[in-house]
Amino acid sequence: MITVRDLLKNKGDQVWSVTPTTTVIETLEFLAEKDVGALLVLDKGQIVGIISERDFARSIAKTRLCLLEKAVQDYMTTDVFTVGPEQTIEECMTLMTKERIRHLPVVKDHQLIGLISIGDVVKSLISSKESLIDSLENYIEGRGYGQ
Repeated sequence: MITVRDLLKNKGDQVWSVTPTTTVIETLEFLAEKDVGALLVLDKGQIVGIISERDFARSIAKTRLCLLEKAVQDYMTTDVFTVGPEQTIEECMTLMTKERIRHLPVVKDHQLIGLISIGDVVKSLISSKESLIDSLENYIEGRGYGQ
């Protein structure tokens, strides 16, 4: 089973974040600059929320206002689900599907060590399944066994 730790070894542990008082426009510019769909919101190194492009879009659709100088804390999701490095990617996929979320911060001993996305999880699952299929095909066809 592939774990979150394995996924982070390949992906890396870079996490982009903003503070609760970062403005909407600064956050949108940072999302675009880093080419990511979500950012963690950290206060003194602790996760206080997550903000995504979807959060902004839904808020604008609901209020019909786009207040670019407002603080990101007015838009962020505060109920943030996290995972540990030993959890499997299958467990992550289950959680993401059940809770309808696309990003999971990875926390070990109350410290942020990474962030994974639904894309990371799906890519890893597909790669794992392809590897298993190749191994089974080689076994069935007798390839790679010192004939």
